[in-house]
Amino acid sequence: MSDSRSLAEDRSGQTLVDRLTAAGHILAAREIIHDERDQIAARLREWCADPEIDVIISTGGTGLTGRDVTVEAHRDVYEKEIEAFGSVFTIVSMRKIGTSAVQSRATGGVAQGTYLFALPGSPGACKDAWDEILVHQLDYRHMPCNFVEIFPRLTEKMRRK
Repeated sequence: MSDSRSLAEDRSGQTLVDRLTAAGHILAAREIIHDERDQIAARLREWCADPEIDVIISTGGTGLTGRDVTVEAHRDVYEKEIEAFGSVFTIVSMRKIGTSAVQSRATGGVAQGTYLFALPGSPGACKDAWDEILVHQLDYRHMPCNFVEIFPRLTEKMRRK
């Protein structure tokens, strides 16, 4: 999420692309979206509705300034928030950047059977989130549990209607 970067300048996004493809995942889409809450939420909803997309990872806009609206946009879309994601990310960040970790509002949630994660805009934060959390939770072999094994159950309530 950025008002000032292009894809060519998106080091954080490229960090995530490199890591997720190295782990065997397929990149379905990549886009720079302006720091506008409604635009971000609309794109997240479109991607959640796409059956080819299982996970959405955004980077940028998770700070405390007036333009940082990514977290609010994500929460506009979530059906359920994964509260522990932000907590675990803070623990990981504390080991790297100390109390500066308090300035991040990284978040995760679920909507329409899709996982969504909002990460800070720095390449280091993206490396930490991927290497310490997401690479494991998006791997069906990770034990004792992982996000992959419960994919089929994310939409249980919707199927009952």
